[in-house]
Formats: sequence, C-alpha cells, structure tokens
Amino acid sequence: MDTRVAVIAIIVRDPHAAEQINALLHEAADYIVGRMGIPYRQKGVSIISVTIDAPQNAINTLAGRIGRLSGVEAKTVYAPA
Repeated sequence: MDTRVAVIAIIVRDPHAAEQINALLHEAADYIVGRMGIPYRQKGVSIISVTIDAPQNAINTLAGRIGRLSGVEAKTVYAPA
C-alpha cells in the first residue's frame, strides 16, 4: 500500500468542536506521526497541525471530515511524492 506524508493544518474557532476533532484523530491514530496544538487566545482560535503518513484517500477522508465540522477549517499540504 503506497502512502503519502502530509500535514493537515486545522484552525478551530468553536471550542466545542474539540471533542469531535479528537475522536476523528483517534480513529486515524495508526497513521499519525505527530500532532501539535496551540491555543491562540488573543485571536480566539486554536491551531492544530497533524503530520500523517497514510494512503492518500485516508488523508483526504480525514481532512474532509474535520473540515466539515462547524467552526473548523482544515487544509492539507503533501510532501513531494
């Protein structure tokens, strides 16, 4: 199975979405290389970066599910193949 390395950048405006984000990340735990979260209280957002090594469809599915949550934005950057 071919995998890709990517970073999913997540901006959380609604703190109530945190539980749902954590649940989705838990489902993908086997693929996650690392994760960093930073609360930026001055702007009222939290920033999460997730490094992942997974099949491209798994990355797209995870980023899409996270990005569809209310009050959440998600973008993915892929390492060169």
